[in-house]
Amino acid sequence: MVGSGCTPPVGVQRISPKEENRELTSNALNSGEASDVSRIVLRRYDLVSTFDEDPTTALARLRDVVVSGRGGNDELFALAELSYLYAVEAQSRPDALAAAVYAYAFLFSDAPDQRPQAIDPRYRWACDIYAAALTAALRAPGEASLSLQAGTYPLPFGTMTVDFDPTQLQWANRTMTEFLPVSDYEVQGLRNHYRQHGIGVPLAPKTVEGGSDVQTDDLIAKRVRIPSTLVLYVDNPREQLAGGALHGRLELYAATERETVDIGGATVPLEVDRTASLAIALNESAFWKQELANFFGDAVGVRQPSRLVTLRPYVPDRMPVVFVHGTTSSPGRWADMENDLIADPLIRQRFQFWFFMYDSGNPITYSAMLLRRALRDAVARFDPDGHDGCLRHMVVIGHSQGGLLTKMTVIDSGSRFWDNASGMPFDQVRLSDKSRALLEEALFVKPLPFVDRVVFIATPHRGSYVASSDLIRRLAAKLISMPHDLVMVSTDVLAIRDPANRMMGLQRFPTSIDNMSPGNRFIKTLADIPIAPGVHANSIIPVEGDGPLEDEVDGVVAYSSAHIDGVESERVIRHSSHSTQSNPLTVDEVRRILLLQAELNPCGTTTNARTPQANTR
Repeated sequence: MVGSGCTPPVGVQRISPKEENRELTSNALNSGEASDVSRIVLRRYDLVSTFDEDPTTALARLRDVVVSGRGGNDELFALAELSYLYAVEAQSRPDALAAAVYAYAFLFSDAPDQRPQAIDPRYRWACDIYAAALTAALRAPGEASLSLQAGTYPLPFGTMTVDFDPTQLQWANRTMTEFLPVSDYEVQGLRNHYRQHGIGVPLAPKTVEGGSDVQTDDLIAKRVRIPSTLVLYVDNPREQLAGGALHGRLELYAATERETVDIGGATVPLEVDRTASLAIALNESAFWKQELANFFGDAVGVRQPSRLVTLRPYVPDRMPVVFVHGTTSSPGRWADMENDLIADPLIRQRFQFWFFMYDSGNPITYSAMLLRRALRDAVARFDPDGHDGCLRHMVVIGHSQGGLLTKMTVIDSGSRFWDNASGMPFDQVRLSDKSRALLEEALFVKPLPFVDRVVFIATPHRGSYVASSDLIRRLAAKLISMPHDLVMVSTDVLAIRDPANRMMGLQRFPTSIDNMSPGNRFIKTLADIPIAPGVHANSIIPVEGDGPLEDEVDGVVAYSSAHIDGVESERVIRHSSHSTQSNPLTVDEVRRILLLQAELNPCGTTTNARTPQANTR
């Protein structure tokens, strides 16, 4: 029989699920080769060898198919992917821009019924090709950042006039500059990398004020990077592709201002990468180098002013959450927690995060005074008329020593701290006006009326067993340098001729290590002072093992010291070290507490809580 024993011209071969998935998902971005759907288009028009040998000719012929009306979504996607592949190989910015326009035309056709469904895998691929191609089109060779400016840009088949309003660069009284595409960076050191998928190029621009990155009274950290998104709009893209002179406009959106845009009557999410922006900013910050220096103060030639810092502008109708770091630490230690919390849309829309920086070697009463002062000043600055109810439901979260500072925002100490220092009534001691004012502010503590909830994390309410070491306290006393205003108080007190009027036993001001020694008068007094009525309080206590809690420690603080009565909840985090801020169970408990706070306080829910105070477009 003729043909007997020959292999059939058409057949099948079994492959593994992994091989099938690889074939179905392979595209220009993850393999450097065209997807199967684009190769089908090339075969359909007999352009396979042409594209291999002369890509520009193959792309021009495919464009003719689209412009003539014979082509549709299949051809448009192939043009986008193949143009991007060629742009990368030839380092051609005109072809990269063309790839972005083709991808946009595929995604957002002039006629809504021609737009691809989200279930089509090419929809996501086209979004990614659009972002990658636009990045390549707007970046000059050898540059790390993108150039955002109006102008006429060349295309392989003509030109494109692009509008860009430079006022978009203004953000929170600053100017955005150095537009780094976050796709260039691998995030390290953060537990989770959150991405909001959508349209556009996710960027991490830096901000400057007055031409320099200086600290201002808007609280925004001076080296902050703003998660932003760049979008190139092309009205009626398929119609414009028929001509040689296209028109588009660039729009830059800060994620602090908006998360969606309207394209052709449809609400489209923006591509946002908050995690990468945070990681880049922290990588550039001086937090890590200054943590130990800020503990020692002027003794090592560094003294940073105590202050509140934020990563975003103040927004009315969002409750502030204030993070207070511990000893030899910095706001950077809250990075994992902030990264996880800000990824939650409800928390992002109901809260704003502030961070308190301070020299952690100073006396705790002094550092707590600066925290209270900073919070009062912020409330007075942002809401002088008292219209923002959310500012009156502030949450303060303190880790370790920061928890002691946190407690001192919600207590009424009376004269107890002063009584530890002197047997004389305060008003009878002869002091200069400056010294008297400072001591009164530091030692006679009243609860802040706008602090609604406090959260203690690994807080040594009864002291730290590490601080009980005489050697450690003596070393700290020798190495830590006190701030100038405390030195002036000390000089003032020692100048009093009558020893009975002096503060008892004042040879020097205590360091924070002295204060956290279990036998210290301050820590024992603070432990006995209750939290003010009406204030919500929660405890999170890490311990290293599985044993009875009364025997457990976290490496710095014993459970018996961190435990206090009268809190709404106590969450024990087993198998955790003292530095528990990045522990997922700790973060989860903080999230639970904040969601409860949002449920109990509906402030801001009747207004547009997504609109920032300034620079809303």
